[in-house]
Amino acid sequence: MAASSKKRSALGKGLSALLENAETDITSSKGTGTGIVGSIATLPLTSIEANPFNPRSNFEKEALEELSSSIATHGIIQPITVRKLGRDKYQLISGERRFRAAQLAGLTEIPAYVRIANDQAMLEMALVENIQREDLNPIEVALSYERLIEECELTQDQLSQKIAKSRSSITNHLRLLKLPAPVQAGVKQKQITMGHARAIVSAGDEETQIDLFERVVLENLSVREIEAIIRGEAVARKETTIKKPKLEVTETEYTFKEHLSDQLATKVDIKKTPNGGGKIVVNFSSDVDLNRIMELMNRR
Repeated sequence: MAASSKKRSALGKGLSALLENAETDITSSKGTGTGIVGSIATLPLTSIEANPFNPRSNFEKEALEELSSSIATHGIIQPITVRKLGRDKYQLISGERRFRAAQLAGLTEIPAYVRIANDQAMLEMALVENIQREDLNPIEVALSYERLIEECELTQDQLSQKIAKSRSSITNHLRLLKLPAPVQAGVKQKQITMGHARAIVSAGDEETQIDLFERVVLENLSVREIEAIIRGEAVARKETTIKKPKLEVTETEYTFKEHLSDQLATKVDIKKTPNGGGKIVVNFSSDVDLNRIMELMNRR
């Protein structure tokens, strides 16, 4: 009881100070004073051995082959976690299915979190601090949640209490990890929002999810439109929302645009439409900047 209380209270203190040495993870940034777990090392598959104490020994062949095919095409989205045993020698902690599928796919290297000690409390605190970073995308947050649950043996309720997030928020993030690799990559690259991803994860099988993701990107669909499609409803504005290819300006038009941009000391764009029309866009950064541009144009 006392030990648990100490661990819980420690999470509220200066975590950066506690983690300066980052001794539980050699992929942490060192020498910067931050020591936050989150970086990834690329390791040779031949230097990693399976964990003999892993309770899971049977892996469905068909599912493993499907994962292997996905990895061969898209790479590994979710790094494995290993423990450093010695010089160039590591042991799996979690991710054996990904490890086996990578071998099956003929990969020679794999991304991994590398731990060098069994200090559960420090790993837990480091991951909690990592989650607080503002630059993490929803997939990175979900991976951190999963590591806390799997490696620190927390339930979703316990995790909810530790990071002050609702259980539903945690569940919604974890569901994103069930998405196919291309869709997860789309979330990481900000092609779609978490709201889009949450809708897509309910769309059906992997092929359906990827098709819907591609429609979202191509047609600029909203979350409500995705949900309507999943319900089998027609979405009326498809033809108007499909992104049109950008029409290139001619060399003469480009020269004029650059000349005008120099004269007005601001960015100028020429946007053409297929019917031969278009517009010239003069950018300004503030009311003062707009008045300056207006004065320049009035002099001519």
